[in-house]
Amino acid sequence: MRILILTHRAPFPQNGGYPIVVGNTIKGLVELGHQVTLLSLNVKKNRSPAERDALLDKITYSEYDIDTRVTIIEAVSNLFTNNSYNIDKYYHAGFEKLLFKTLIDNRYDIIQLEGIFVAPYLGVIRKNSKAKVIFRAHNIEHQVWQKLAQQKSDPFKRWYLQLLARRIKNYELALLNKFDAMVVFTEQDKTSMLSFGTRIPLIVLPIGIDLSLYKPDHSKDDFPSLFFLGSLDWLPNREGIEWFIDNFHKELTDGDLKARFYVAGHNIPEQFDDYEVLGKVFIHGEVDDALEFVNSKSIMIVPLLSGGGMRVKIVEGMAMEKCIISTTLGAEGINIETGKNIIIANDIDEFYNAIKKCITDEHYCRQVGHAARHLVQQQHDINNITLQLAGFYQSII
Repeated sequence: MRILILTHRAPFPQNGGYPIVVGNTIKGLVELGHQVTLLSLNVKKNRSPAERDALLDKITYSEYDIDTRVTIIEAVSNLFTNNSYNIDKYYHAGFEKLLFKTLIDNRYDIIQLEGIFVAPYLGVIRKNSKAKVIFRAHNIEHQVWQKLAQQKSDPFKRWYLQLLARRIKNYELALLNKFDAMVVFTEQDKTSMLSFGTRIPLIVLPIGIDLSLYKPDHSKDDFPSLFFLGSLDWLPNREGIEWFIDNFHKELTDGDLKARFYVAGHNIPEQFDDYEVLGKVFIHGEVDDALEFVNSKSIMIVPLLSGGGMRVKIVEGMAMEKCIISTTLGAEGINIETGKNIIIANDIDEFYNAIKKCITDEHYCRQVGHAARHLVQQQHDINNITLQLAGFYQSII
């Protein structure tokens, strides 16, 4: 099959959940012998120097630079419209022209839109291509904003986030049946999509990873150590880690939780440096090798309070045999068994008890980590997932 994939950010380097999911999907499709073209918006803030990815030699790839920053004037003026600037800011006439030329010059069997932020280009696709259009929902975007709003105590911030959520919801629901088929990551998202009135073919395919890249080495494991790894320009990540630090910083630095705590990821704000405590709390920022960072730590913290979809970092942490402490929401969509292959904690007391148990029982941590790896081998192998995706494509052509 000839497949065109559209993304709202360049998936190179693969330094976050979205790039990893997109990159793994493309690798799997190429391995199956399909011809893949990738068109990506390249948001300036996501640009990062990296070695050339070998995958680029196996696909046709173009990217288009855009600046999604919104001025104060634009943000205020948007209040008097019914549009969602969260989505509108990803529309650019120059990218649409590039897409138009690509569609005129090539005939595709499948065009896959990776998330809601490239949906504004559906019109030009329908006018210039007979390909079947697949929408892959990385999450249900308006639910992310609704949950963020619920966490806010400030009345204005809550009102503003609720406004954004309503506008995004209106946009998402108006689009549902304009695609030819839909892919979601979790059963929860499938249930939501069906309740919204989705009538097109819909399949649940969880996140897949290349297990050959995940090589746990417990000789490098710093025990007991806690770590968080995630991009803090995604608001649910930032909200969650701020909640965790606000509630556990004192316990980790001057209390009963005797464990080192490491924070790493993309776009960590400078003010997070204030949380550092020599020998106890470490703020790393973006690390050169994320898997090596994970390999060197023992207990993964995922204090997600809002968001949606499936967490790539949890799947990766499981593949690295890490003992993971997560909220129910953080582990959504993964077939977990709390106490066996993950530990679920949803409030301060539950997090405290889980951390205390883990940092005092290394054998238990190892057991949880081994079971987690087994789960990923069974249900998240990219080769199996991509084979199912290709089969789904064939069923709608």
